Amino acid sequence: MHSLQIQLHPLPGHPTWPSPANQRGRCGMCNLRNGLISLEISLRLNYALHVTGHTAVAPVSTTLYDSSGYFQKYKEFEKSVRVEEIDGMKVVKNLAVKMEEMFRRKAEATRRLVEAAEEAHHQHEENPDLQYEYFNAVLINEVDEEGNNVELGGEFLLEPNYHFNNLSVNLSLSVVQVPTNMYNKDPDIVNGVYWSEALNKVFVDNYERDPTLIWQYFGSAKGFFRQYPGVKWHPDEHGVIGFDCRNRKWYIQAATSPKDVVILVDVSGSMKGLRLTIARQTVSSILDTLGDDDFFNIIAYNQEIHYVEPCLNGTLVRADRTNKDHFREHLDKLFAKGIGLLGEALTEAFMILSDFNQTGRGSVCSQAIMLVTDGATEMYDDVFEKYNWPERKVRLFPYLIGRESAFADNLKWMACANKGYFSQISTLADVQENVMRYLHVMSRPKVIDHEHDTVWTEAYLNDKSGPTLTTTVAMPVFSTKNETKNQGILLGVVGTDIPLQELMKLIPKHMLGIHGYVFAITNNGYILIHPDLRPLYQEGQKRRKPNYSSVDLSEVEWEDKDGIVCAKIHIVLSLYVYVTDLCFSGLRDLEQPDVALADEWTYCNIEEEHEHRHLTQIQAIKLFMTGRRPHLKCDRELIQEVLFDAVVTAPLEAYWTGLALNKSENSDKGVEIAFLGTRTGLSRTNLFVPVDQDFLTAEDKEGVFNADHFPLWYKRAAEQVPGTFVYSIPFSTGMQNIMESVGIQMKLEYFQKKFWTACRQVTTHQVSQQFFIQKSRGKTMMVPCDTEYPAFVSERTIKETTGNIECDGCIRSFVIQQIPSSNLFMVVVDNKCDCSSNHILLIYSYTLDSFEHNESLKCERLKYQKDRKKPESCHPFHPEENAMECGSATRFSGPLAAALLPLITATISR
Repeated sequence: MHSLQIQLHPLPGHPTWPSPANQRGRCGMCNLRNGLISLEISLRLNYALHVTGHTAVAPVSTTLYDSSGYFQKYKEFEKSVRVEEIDGMKVVKNLAVKMEEMFRRKAEATRRLVEAAEEAHHQHEENPDLQYEYFNAVLINEVDEEGNNVELGGEFLLEPNYHFNNLSVNLSLSVVQVPTNMYNKDPDIVNGVYWSEALNKVFVDNYERDPTLIWQYFGSAKGFFRQYPGVKWHPDEHGVIGFDCRNRKWYIQAATSPKDVVILVDVSGSMKGLRLTIARQTVSSILDTLGDDDFFNIIAYNQEIHYVEPCLNGTLVRADRTNKDHFREHLDKLFAKGIGLLGEALTEAFMILSDFNQTGRGSVCSQAIMLVTDGATEMYDDVFEKYNWPERKVRLFPYLIGRESAFADNLKWMACANKGYFSQISTLADVQENVMRYLHVMSRPKVIDHEHDTVWTEAYLNDKSGPTLTTTVAMPVFSTKNETKNQGILLGVVGTDIPLQELMKLIPKHMLGIHGYVFAITNNGYILIHPDLRPLYQEGQKRRKPNYSSVDLSEVEWEDKDGIVCAKIHIVLSLYVYVTDLCFSGLRDLEQPDVALADEWTYCNIEEEHEHRHLTQIQAIKLFMTGRRPHLKCDRELIQEVLFDAVVTAPLEAYWTGLALNKSENSDKGVEIAFLGTRTGLSRTNLFVPVDQDFLTAEDKEGVFNADHFPLWYKRAAEQVPGTFVYSIPFSTGMQNIMESVGIQMKLEYFQKKFWTACRQVTTHQVSQQFFIQKSRGKTMMVPCDTEYPAFVSERTIKETTGNIECDGCIRSFVIQQIPSSNLFMVVVDNKCDCSSNHILLIYSYTLDSFEHNESLKCERLKYQKDRKKPESCHPFHPEENAMECGSATRFSGPLAAALLPLITATISR
């Protein structure tokens, strides 16, 4: 039997504390010299504890007891092991190669969809009378009151599939989703659905080639969304499905080039009432179509120019979600009055675009002005001639609000003369479709150039998959018909999702150690994968973080004074790893019931082939080692190391079993679980008594080996001085590397029983456990919107300290000592003073000097924009564009057509 003695006693030379009997009338302290506090805990394992009851965690790292047979077994294989230093840069390069290969395979699958879609459309002849029944995602398997399948429904076979988050899917067919505000049997929808049926074969073929693929889809420019595998969609409680594929980032980024946009909103008196409501919704819909590569600002005009956000006068901001939401809040503050001076507003917009483009801070690509108004009394050709002709680099998109058509000719002429598009919006229901039309115009140059740019989105929560963090690879689909070439018709965008969990499986976690990690960012500097990018939990459920797709790297990494983010690649440079010379014949030890491997680690890639999907990692390792599956791809080095760990830790199974059988030794110890973990993701667990809890199970997210982190108890044990114990509720992580950590779980009641038994001599005094020693790092100037929290750091060099607390005229004394070989402190406090109204922990609070101070700070933060890498591809305009395709709400009157024709002819001749 092995035990740990935890003792508290004064440091040498420290005066003996007087006993209570000798200190009447004073705040007495227990005489620790006379009453030695001794706490005995029988471990029989390594030094790790998980105390339950109110669930406090206590992992500890040290050398295993030799009685377990661990060292003897290790000595047998010591000659077969060597330790090598890891080359961090080599690890990064190898990981980059693996990720590039994964991305390449996903991009190839997407390209095959593009080719199939363009060929299918090329062969299709539009038929306005086409009647075609298809599987509508909402209506499949729905029946009417008589039990018959509803129209566009039909019987659709669905089966649960683990690969698709256990959703019921059809792996042979796709389904079609149509936005609620669109007609299911609109001729454009029916024709598009008909020719896109050709994608079903490619969907299936892609999945057979690459079984790691999940959702594949085609988002049509007409609004419908074809998704594979087929799955049933369910409306919300209002019977509505608000999903429109054309508003998704993957669609926007693939369909158009980056752009700078100024939105002009007419707030003259004639815009009162419903017109202003429609105008607000139109602006909001335009914002929906802007992505992180775009820049924008909104100007309201009547007889004066009003920036919706006055702080951003004369500049543009990135169209990320935070900025767009900020502007939406200001839209509600718009009100209509006065007269509208459109000429001054157009002049302001052209000047902003010109000045901002010259700074090089915007998209440096396409430029556009969105005009939301109820009319224009003239054509303002003098403004266009001064700022936009003859190059016409800035496109103009007028949106006529209301049913009146008196000014339609003027606005359409302005659109056609500036390579834009005119739309009339009469009701709120018309907003979405009319706003979307400008995307077709902006995509024309790319379509005519036939540039199928591949785009990758930021990480976002995909509700279809769980929700899980996902990135999407997308490519545009163009019309290849000769008769429509100069029209630059965008058919839609194809894409496929990649769960970030798949990327994390490529990370060699065993080579990075407990505090090494991998991160990847997009060209915008937003995080794609990072251990700090994870869902938030509320009452056990994942809840969406508002700006999950635009988390900047600087939010999770340190930033120097020059605004440069410091990457932490250096962390992996000093780590070490076992490298074995032999393949151990330790498969029997790996297959023991007390052994488990990290679920999210990839020892063997069982996802690449359908025939391997049913295998567990241990089964795959066995097949790989025996050579029975030559096509199974496995990490040979990691397998060698995990087999080594299985062999050398095998004696623990018999050791733990012996302890469990010896009831006389364990009957009153309160021990529930013994556990061990190694750096290769191997864990051993032994239950001494039946327990019903989440610890060391998949539900215990922080207590198991995950794709991006080691268990919390493992990391806390690594941070401790070797040979010491860790007792505590889970807190944070620290810095050090170990090969293994073992421990036990015991009842908190048992721990408390032993503790209070040891403290019987001080029953008239308060005894508590606190992390109480504070290290001051100096004070930083606080500004509004900042929050300060107290930080308490254990200073291991301070073995003992004393102090007094004054409260209500009474002096309360206390003494704190470190408990040797642990992370605990003994705090003994005199209880004769009532200090309940005093708080030791102080939260610093700051009162804002004024509202203006806060607004000024907010303004500065809005203006501050990080320089980000721009997309390599840019298609602002093309000389073969048909500028006459600029709106169809009304026909030109004769004089206006005559005025526009010379301008168009002159442009084409250039």
